Amino acid sequence: MPGFIQITDTHIVAPGALACGRSDTAEALRRAVETINAKLPLWNGIDCAVVTGDLTDHGTPEEYAHFLSIMDGLALPWLAIPGNHDQRRPMRQALADASWIPRQGPVQWIRDFGPFSVIGLDTLLEGAHHGMMCDAGMDFLDTALSRIGDQPAIVATHHPVMHAGIPAMDADNLRNGATLIARLAAHPGPVRMLSGHVHRALTGQIGRVTCQIAPATCHAVLTDHRNGPDPRLVLEPGAVTVHRWLDQPGAGLVSDVIPTGNFPGPWPFQD
Repeated sequence: MPGFIQITDTHIVAPGALACGRSDTAEALRRAVETINAKLPLWNGIDCAVVTGDLTDHGTPEEYAHFLSIMDGLALPWLAIPGNHDQRRPMRQALADASWIPRQGPVQWIRDFGPFSVIGLDTLLEGAHHGMMCDAGMDFLDTALSRIGDQPAIVATHHPVMHAGIPAMDADNLRNGATLIARLAAHPGPVRMLSGHVHRALTGQIGRVTCQIAPATCHAVLTDHRNGPDPRLVLEPGAVTVHRWLDQPGAGLVSDVIPTGNFPGPWPFQD
């Protein structure tokens, strides 16, 4: 059955540099690409990858060129939406040859997978860490949901609406998320919202909308539930998320977080 791989928060910087002076994000993305390529023969039906924002750390042309040089090694086509560390103009210029990227306005798209559709939405408010969907983005969503009828909708954003319980990150969620959730809740088919931004694997529920946040390929954000402290990074292992549609026992999207890198095994379950 069809599916896709979610890659998020790659935070690519200039060649030879480290994000925040500590995180080798380029090596982390290379490791993710190598992991995906090696495991693809085991994952039937994977059609593409979806990058849910923060492709780069500062949104510069040099960083986008570095990102593309690494992603060129991925044995899958891919689509992307921007995050708060991206900039639309250089992102659009770097991806000018991509058929899915609009020539102007918010960077958003829809892709039909057969039993479900993925709608990529632009939540970037340039100059801010928090997210905001513009009127054009809401109109695009309304049109996309109307187009797919009662087909299950998978909505991909960079900024989540659900809280992670990390106050420093929750403050930078999608500010008009309630409006988005109301539109998704009105969709006649099943709905899931996939996001990035928090650099952790989290799942929650807002009404009838399942909300899922994917871990980053590079560093993680420390799980700190106290009020006050600024967010801090930790060099936990990176991961990608495999989303695959299964028909049994009930039709739906099943998500599997895959750590990136080489690990011992596999071996049969016997002595």
